[in-house]
Amino acid sequence: MSTLFITPHADDFRCQTALIAAEFAAPSFKPKVNSEGGASLGRRLPCLVTSDGLIISGAAAVGFVLFPEHLSSSGEKNSSLVRQWLSFSENEIIPASCAWTFPVLGVVNSSKQIIDRAEADLKKILNVLDMHLKLRTYLVGESITLADISVACALLLPFKYVLDPVVRKPFINVTRWFVTCVNQPQFKKILGEVKLCEKVVQINSKNANIFVFLSSYLKKEAKKREKLEKFQQKKEMEQKKQHSQTEYVEAAWYQWWEKQGFFKPECGVRTVSEPNPKGVFMMCIPPPNVTGSLHLGHALTNSIQDSLTRGKTTLWNPGCDHAGIATQVVVEKKLWREQKKTRHDLGREAFIQEVWKWKNEKGDRIYHQLKKLGSSLDWDRACFTMDDKLSYAVQEAFVRMHEEGVIYRSKRLVNWSCTLNSAISDIEVDKKELSGRTLLPVPGYKDKVEFGVLVSFAYKIDGSDEEVVVATTRIETMLGDTAVAVHPQDSRYLHLKGKYVAHPFCNRKMPVVFDEFVDVNFGTGAVKITPAHDHNDYEVGLRHNLEFVNIIDDDGFLINVPTPFLGMKRFDARKVVLEALKQKGLFKEVKDNPMVVPVCSRSKDIVEPLMKPQWYVRCDEMGRQAAEAVRSGELKIIPEAHLKTWFNWMDNIRDWCISRQLWWGHRIPAYFVTVNDPSVPPGEDIDGKYWVSGRSENEALQKASRVFGVSEDKISLRRDEDVLDTWFSSGLFPFSIFGWPNQNEDLQVFYPGTLLETGHDILFFWVLPSKRDAHGRKMSKSLGNVIDPLDVITGISLEGLHAQLADSNLDQAETERAKQGQKSDYPNGIPECGTDALRFALCAYTSQGRDINLDVNRILGYRHFCNKLWNATKFAIRGLGDHFKPESQFQITGQESLIDSWILSRLSHAVVLCNAGFQTYDFPAITTAIYNFWLYELCDVYLECLKPVFNSNDARAILISRNTLYTCLDGGLRLLSPFMPFVTEELFQRLPRRSEQAPPSICVTPYPDSFCWRNDDIDRNMEFIMTVIKTIRSLRADYNLTKTKADCYLQCLDSETVAVVTQFIPCIQTLSSSNTVSAFKDGEPPAGCAVAIASDKCTVNLLLKGLIDAEKEISKLTTKKSELLKQIEKLHERTSKADYREKVPQKVQEGDSEKLKQCETELRKVEEATENFKRMI
Repeated sequence: MSTLFITPHADDFRCQTALIAAEFAAPSFKPKVNSEGGASLGRRLPCLVTSDGLIISGAAAVGFVLFPEHLSSSGEKNSSLVRQWLSFSENEIIPASCAWTFPVLGVVNSSKQIIDRAEADLKKILNVLDMHLKLRTYLVGESITLADISVACALLLPFKYVLDPVVRKPFINVTRWFVTCVNQPQFKKILGEVKLCEKVVQINSKNANIFVFLSSYLKKEAKKREKLEKFQQKKEMEQKKQHSQTEYVEAAWYQWWEKQGFFKPECGVRTVSEPNPKGVFMMCIPPPNVTGSLHLGHALTNSIQDSLTRGKTTLWNPGCDHAGIATQVVVEKKLWREQKKTRHDLGREAFIQEVWKWKNEKGDRIYHQLKKLGSSLDWDRACFTMDDKLSYAVQEAFVRMHEEGVIYRSKRLVNWSCTLNSAISDIEVDKKELSGRTLLPVPGYKDKVEFGVLVSFAYKIDGSDEEVVVATTRIETMLGDTAVAVHPQDSRYLHLKGKYVAHPFCNRKMPVVFDEFVDVNFGTGAVKITPAHDHNDYEVGLRHNLEFVNIIDDDGFLINVPTPFLGMKRFDARKVVLEALKQKGLFKEVKDNPMVVPVCSRSKDIVEPLMKPQWYVRCDEMGRQAAEAVRSGELKIIPEAHLKTWFNWMDNIRDWCISRQLWWGHRIPAYFVTVNDPSVPPGEDIDGKYWVSGRSENEALQKASRVFGVSEDKISLRRDEDVLDTWFSSGLFPFSIFGWPNQNEDLQVFYPGTLLETGHDILFFWVLPSKRDAHGRKMSKSLGNVIDPLDVITGISLEGLHAQLADSNLDQAETERAKQGQKSDYPNGIPECGTDALRFALCAYTSQGRDINLDVNRILGYRHFCNKLWNATKFAIRGLGDHFKPESQFQITGQESLIDSWILSRLSHAVVLCNAGFQTYDFPAITTAIYNFWLYELCDVYLECLKPVFNSNDARAILISRNTLYTCLDGGLRLLSPFMPFVTEELFQRLPRRSEQAPPSICVTPYPDSFCWRNDDIDRNMEFIMTVIKTIRSLRADYNLTKTKADCYLQCLDSETVAVVTQFIPCIQTLSSSNTVSAFKDGEPPAGCAVAIASDKCTVNLLLKGLIDAEKEISKLTTKKSELLKQIEKLHERTSKADYREKVPQKVQEGDSEKLKQCETELRKVEEATENFKRMI
């Protein structure tokens, strides 16, 4: 029999792991337990000694031997998972558990810092476990495995001594799993009753010897972790140095900008009313949803807006809307989750207090994100649509518009969410396209509901056996039919004029009406009409004065219908109605039917058209004025491609339903009037004459008294329970933020605003543009491609992206699909890119009127651009010297070198392009101009050409070049500042100032507007010289002259070209790494030169003789040529097969073609090089 040696200590969780595993072992293999003789073995306990003398040490190894079922019955995949959990338990859970628990047990004395850190580590681990166990009973598979035993034992000490109810609360799934495990009979036999910690109590250290072994282990683990962390810190510091200290730079400046008041329009002036030669620029942020957080789409719009505000005296006003439906849903879910209460249990006032509490605790995430993005918003003017100031404006607007008849009461069809019990706007209805029969989940239904089918059935003509066949996608609504419609020109039905059809389930005779909306060619040409539950049928009902029968109540149950349908849920009735039609012989067929299903974006319920008395805004006159403002040029829409959409919307605008059946929001200041006087007949809710509005109940009472001509004591008022659509207050935002209707300085100066930046796909709401990922797919949570901009700024692992999905509202299938999308797009997670790189990339992507494909790799490319800026500016500042003082105003002296004049010309050109881009909102043009100037002109050319100047003894040339360089750095940083505010501020602060009066920050420095240093002749000549330099570089690369400098002979077509080249010889020599450069028109270059044509005016001759071993190079090239010929032969053989075009995918064919072209080009170069080398021998 085997013997299991363990320690005598009751809380030794390693030995407990082995003992519990032994309880699961087969009876024949169950070992004898020895708690005293283990020390003599000299092995780590627990230790198993088998009957044949084999010694197995360690909890995991012993567990594997005693508990083998997980290997034999669960398969290879589960076996691997169990091993991973054992490793996780050993290396992560046990050290964290001991580090937090041992000080409480008096085993070790640890500093508060170490304990806090251990607590944080264990909570992270518990969070990982909790997410893993969200949909699982056990860690691996459907039964207890060694993974559960090991991890549960590793968590025994924390659950018994430190995880009190408050700490355990967020980890409900882990606690449930732990309790399940320790209540298994095998666990209970070893552990007894495990009582969870109720209160953390410091335990005396007299029993510290119980944990001597574990304490020793903990110290070893702590040393290992400390070494690892030091190494990691060193590695991270190296990375931070390489990444131009982005994190530190971006953390430092924003608070300073805000504290100094640089984002306020008062900055630099006594009052905002003070005349400014540049005028006033005002833009308010489209108020984001207080419940939400920004994604890359929001980051794009804010990057664009911020680039427009910087460098100007401006007001960019921040704010949030209260998001009526979204916020109420979030708080209701929280209330139920934490207290198992509904809003009705609390009552209206108490519930609204809960919402305000949530808003104050959680509602500032978007503001935090905007600050991380560097948005230059005036935070002192930040507004919330439920603030008193804005609420007063909402009330005033409603009362005025109601008094003027612009707002009115009417009973019409609305988009109704049965789950929310509220009307919703068109923008909150998602159009789900179905290709045919589809089962969809619907809130409140256990089974999925069938959509995407067309049911045909017959109505009998009253008084005859003739029938009319109609079809519908919502068969349950036939219970509310009040007519059948046909086209007035349809000869098949002309004989039915004046006839009626009989409803099969109720005593209702329904007229056959003739209406031109019917499509003669669709189906049978006859259409059932349900005026109270279909938008088209509603219009038909009005035209023909039909009966409106409402058969669905607010909760989605059937009303005003006969039994057995009465009281059924709407989609349950669908099957029952279909069966009843079959029994009556009226059913004809069911077939697939492509259709669009309206889904509530908030509740995911199927939207139901219902007749409801609501408040509406007349939009015809406003629409006419908005269209006229564009036609007259008073309002501009950029780009003009969207004018057609604008006019189509405004010229055909419909009245707007502004009522919402919610509690959170601006309660409608309207009152229903009941007059206690026999001379005044009682009114109905739908009758607008019996409604008055008022800024207070007393004002409403006075109004009602005047309207009905009775004394106030005979009037009773009932305030409308509904609130206004969130968009009502958001629409007032551009002027309510300034205190309208009260007149003040801000309102006079800043309203109307200068610009609204929004998306083309929904031009008429406060919304965002259409963003797509790198593959052109629209951003969707279910695809896993919706990215938080902070994750791009700071970086995130793939596991971190997966963890975010666990907190979303996606179902399991969508979560898995999203994970696959993330794994495909970000296999290594998202690297840290920084704010500046993100902003610049987003603006570089922007193209008016087009969707945007976002690629994180391209953003990372601009991170490298930041590094280039950083290094180039540091080099330039060293070149300026410690005591350099720039001129108070830069002036051309006439003594500038050609390269100085050229870079000033390029700076002037960049300024022109940037200002033109801002005028036309062409952001890619601006970012391209800046990028090209910094990277390809300043860094790649000018700074390289300055190196020999700064190393020379020509003091005058050095001074001129320093002033030129400073001007380029100063101008280049100011050009870039609106897009990369952080790195430009950091570098700007390192530059000396032209005067004491210079602005303290680059964000309040004027944007460059006109530099008059453009020189087209120098630009043209330098463009030619760069072609020559690139040709020399190409030749050097062909002959592998990486470090060796060769003499270069430039053979020119004419004397004019010789003169140009001669002027630029120092530049050519530096940039092409040539030993000497000579330009000539007549004569021949020396023998042994490699030749390449730069242009029709210049041929490059690079002297290779004496620099390389020609025979050795010929041998290499011969081998290379042989390899290329083989590749070309294989490709020709492959592509010449008879079925190649038909069987090989198009992408593979394109790849083969590209390979062949590349090989042939290389072969031609090899042959040319070989001939050159032969001439040298």
